[in-house]
Amino acid sequence: MTEGSGGDGKRVLVLGAEGLIGRAVCDALQAAGHRPVRGIRHRQGSGGAGVDLVEVDFAQDTHPADWLPRLAGIDAVVNAVGIFAEHGAQTFRRIHTQAPRALFAACREAGITRVVQVSALGADEHAASRFHRSKRAGDASLHAMVPSGTVLQPSLVFGPGGASSRMLLMLAWLPLVVLPGRGRQRIQPIHVSDVAELVVRLLEDDARPARLAAVGPQALSLAHYLAVLRHALGGGRLRVLGIPTVWLQRFGRLGGPWVNGEALAMLERGNTADASPATRWLGHPPRPPRQFLSRIDAADLRVLLAWRAWSVAGRTAVGLVWLATAALSFGIYPVAGSLALLARVGLHGPVAYAALYGGALLDLALGVATLVFRGRALRLTYLAQVALILSYTAIITVALPAFWLHPFGPILKNLPMLALIGALYATERR
Repeated sequence: MTEGSGGDGKRVLVLGAEGLIGRAVCDALQAAGHRPVRGIRHRQGSGGAGVDLVEVDFAQDTHPADWLPRLAGIDAVVNAVGIFAEHGAQTFRRIHTQAPRALFAACREAGITRVVQVSALGADEHAASRFHRSKRAGDASLHAMVPSGTVLQPSLVFGPGGASSRMLLMLAWLPLVVLPGRGRQRIQPIHVSDVAELVVRLLEDDARPARLAAVGPQALSLAHYLAVLRHALGGGRLRVLGIPTVWLQRFGRLGGPWVNGEALAMLERGNTADASPATRWLGHPPRPPRQFLSRIDAADLRVLLAWRAWSVAGRTAVGLVWLATAALSFGIYPVAGSLALLARVGLHGPVAYAALYGGALLDLALGVATLVFRGRALRLTYLAQVALILSYTAIITVALPAFWLHPFGPILKNLPMLALIGALYATERR
């Protein structure tokens, strides 16, 4: 390797700057004295003082002409865009193959020779999954268009803010984890900060390799990795329930992007490589998994993971309360008794029946919505629940104030219900 040129302050376009690797690369570039230009899908505001933003869309920007204006004044490019599951226009072919090919063709036309393509370990001649094959096609485009570029192939990347890392941390924190084949699959996880440091060093050096595996210092089984994460979180021994991989492959469609036939096949294939090249480029060994989490990170994650687990239980409980209330109103509780209560509120005859069964239908709708909806629709459901509970409470307070003194506290129990719904609303992610 030749001497790096870290002091020249390169202007580097980082695509996928909103992702785990992209964010870390931008931070590492700034720390090294460079100027990252963050390529993001949706630009909101200026990004702050000293932050350059450019809006990109890999699902649409599939021609060199789309990229040439964005490369004006750019010295180097990092492509850290990737998807693990297809959704709408975001297909493997567009995101991993077509858009990178257009980008690299534009780099060649603009005379940009410093390019790092963040690919994936396993995107090689033995690639079988659509994910790996599309990544390999994008890598081939880089070598064809910009021969001096480098394909960086990480193994499993860990970062506390990463979706896959959060999923693995949740598995590690569970009292019992279910793993295919008892988790014997071999992986070689690397911390995102080491990946970012490798990117910076590759951009600064004039003797870049065509391909570099970004892996941790040692290979270990998936179960061992989860045990290390559990220990870092302050947990005890990891308890594993092994099930045949074929069972998960058969029902993989129910498990989302992380549990499907292709993902399981990639896991079974293994994800390891020689760590010595990455060690040479870093100038030190990559950090081992036992050092992935600081004490502060571990403490914060314990709270977050506990809330995520209990928020699922809380949402389920709230939904079941509304469903049970609907069932009781539809006739499990004697209708005559319900009508007697409504009569004390001043409702009689058809109006009372409409209030009883209309309220039951509303309770049923809220229960189903709580268990099914996500995002904005779920937040609106929570708001509707709060409004309804407050309305019921106000009516009972005026017409049936004795219920506040009932020894079983049927109205007082609205208070923790409101508190739980408020907490679920506040933490529902957009």
